[in-house]
Amino acid sequence: ETYDAIVLGTGLTECIISGLLSAHGKKVLHLDRNNFYGGETASLNLTNLYRVFYPGTEPPAELGANREWNVDLIPKFTMANGKLVKLILHTETVANNLEWKCVDGSYVMQVSAGGVFSKAKAKVHKVPATDSEALKSDLMGLFEKRRCKKFFKFVQNYEPNDPATHKNMNLQRQPGRDIFAAFGLEENTIDFIGHAVALYTSDAFLDQPGHDLIMKAKLYMDSIGLYGNSPFLYPVYGIGGIAEGFSRLSAIYGGTYMLNKPIDEILFGEDGKVCGVRAEGEVARAPLILCDPSYVLNLNKARSTGRVIRAICILNHPVPNSDNAPSGQIIIPQRQVGRRNDIYVSFMSSSHCVCSEGYYIAICSTSVETDAPEAELQPAYQLIGDVLVSFIKVYDTFEPTEDGRADNLFVSKSYDATSHFESACDDVLNLWERMMGEPINLETTLRPQVAQQTPADS
Repeated sequence: ETYDAIVLGTGLTECIISGLLSAHGKKVLHLDRNNFYGGETASLNLTNLYRVFYPGTEPPAELGANREWNVDLIPKFTMANGKLVKLILHTETVANNLEWKCVDGSYVMQVSAGGVFSKAKAKVHKVPATDSEALKSDLMGLFEKRRCKKFFKFVQNYEPNDPATHKNMNLQRQPGRDIFAAFGLEENTIDFIGHAVALYTSDAFLDQPGHDLIMKAKLYMDSIGLYGNSPFLYPVYGIGGIAEGFSRLSAIYGGTYMLNKPIDEILFGEDGKVCGVRAEGEVARAPLILCDPSYVLNLNKARSTGRVIRAICILNHPVPNSDNAPSGQIIIPQRQVGRRNDIYVSFMSSSHCVCSEGYYIAICSTSVETDAPEAELQPAYQLIGDVLVSFIKVYDTFEPTEDGRADNLFVSKSYDATSHFESACDDVLNLWERMMGEPINLETTLRPQVAQQTPADS
């Protein structure tokens, strides 16, 4: 059978684009070698979680009913005013079928210097993200609080097209460090603003255009108060529900899904362009194919970008120093622990229907820098306390070697170590524009069309 597009893999990126293609009138075939939706962005029950990490081992009975667990393989929160929310609101069907709750807290770890009679100590602080919160924060001293308050006021008032709000700086050219210098901010303050507010994974923001830094900080601040007192949202039943929501969108518009369908090969025509796939001896044809990197490694269509380690930890206690928050994230900036990349801890509980009552799931992750990846997560393990059981995996990450326009084979990027979906959504929007030749208009809302009866049908 012939389709307008074939999509391989049911990760979030692939499911979003599959749903959008179907909603825009394309005939889509969506295949996955796995027997569950979501790929690396799946949310698994206990049985499937143990099957993936500890084959042949049954989950302990004391963890409760299987149906009460929806454990994310990749920990990601959603910015309340971010691109993923806008993509979901663009599709009325997905928006109506997802239930969200605010993430309760956002924290940053700082190491306080030791004194004559004390040792250096790592402490978790709540992240201030407004001028009023800055004045109350114990992250800073009195005078630094006032300087930080002025910085947040500057971010709130910043308008890219109004030079009067730029504090006499050329923010398209001057680096981030110049902005911090203009406000006289200290190194630790710069650390939490860059890593826990603007959400950079490294110190690259210091040497990149200040405009980008300000816009990222502004997104964080604008996200607070939209749906609650947190900039982050998280779906009830886990992030796997987002991929499933877009899968339903595709099905509503006529998309065809097949799970547990291994792909034998991607087919190319004499002109060098893709023309279909062969799966278990059957051939499906299409002039356009989208897939995750795992489907094209043998074709040299994806190159390595490094590795990410993720440790899913089940706890029977709240995360220490989080005010007993049911959900939240802790960011450990690279400089605080002598690394090149940040370490992230995302945690959630039964309040989001992802585990049995009385338990918590804490997921620690970072970009791998050494030959001992698990040892790199030690600062995170020290923050979350005793662990009942952990599920650890090192993921290879990839990006496409080409943009896909030459052969109509479009490859998504692997998911990075960041704690949110903004970079993944950038990939979605970029892929869509390359595939369709124009950017998607997120100002509109897609609604299923009901066929109207014509006089001839009466």
